[in-house]
Amino acid sequence: MKLICQHLQLKKEKNNNMELPKTKIGATRKSPKNMVIYGPPKIGKTTALSQLDNCLIIDLEEGSDMIEALKIKVNNLNMLAAVGKEIMKEKKPYKYVAIDTVTRLEEWCEIEGKRIYRDTPMGKNFDKDNKGVSVLSLPNGAGYLYLRIAFKRWIDRLNLLADHVILVGHLKDKMLDKKGKEVSSKDLDLTGKIKQITCANADAIGYIYREDDKTMISFNSQGDITAGSRCDHLKGQDMELDWTQIFID
Repeated sequence: MKLICQHLQLKKEKNNNMELPKTKIGATRKSPKNMVIYGPPKIGKTTALSQLDNCLIIDLEEGSDMIEALKIKVNNLNMLAAVGKEIMKEKKPYKYVAIDTVTRLEEWCEIEGKRIYRDTPMGKNFDKDNKGVSVLSLPNGAGYLYLRIAFKRWIDRLNLLADHVILVGHLKDKMLDKKGKEVSSKDLDLTGKIKQITCANADAIGYIYREDDKTMISFNSQGDITAGSRCDHLKGQDMELDWTQIFID
């Protein structure tokens, strides 16, 4: 018995050995793994995605009927889970998966957040008559915690479905006061910390707009537009939307 314990201790010590890097380690990729695109309605976001080779559009909003694309419609989280399971079963056949839209995903996660809360001791009797009371009705904004938990779980699941995952969002055009002057701010239409989770998860956030007859995308975080990129080739760029210039490896 003593020899077995000594063997297990040596094995544990061996597994705990860690060699820290002594020199800089080079970048392993250039293109965004996770990306967010958003813009005004009917600006051409879904159409642009249909032009990205080997991109499966998971349509959560019935917004792809007029477009020829690699697409599948999903009407609830159970269907989304089934699609994800099939993608993994087929060993991730798509290079890109686009969720159209992340705004609708947040709405659905409100329902899952309610389930999560009801699994806690304090929430087991919440809305026990199933009258459709939202978890967000909890006092002092407590329900938003369970919305965030549900949303983060889904983002983590979706990130596994392809080499590159693109989240499509709606535009929230809000007014800001700057030195006594109201200015328009282009923002991603998600709730508070849900937006923070989404943006923190993304390697690139692109604001899509039209310029004459061209579909443009901005990764320029200056001004009053939520945008930006960790990828060197996209930082600060305002460019015509060309997927070959975004995904370069």
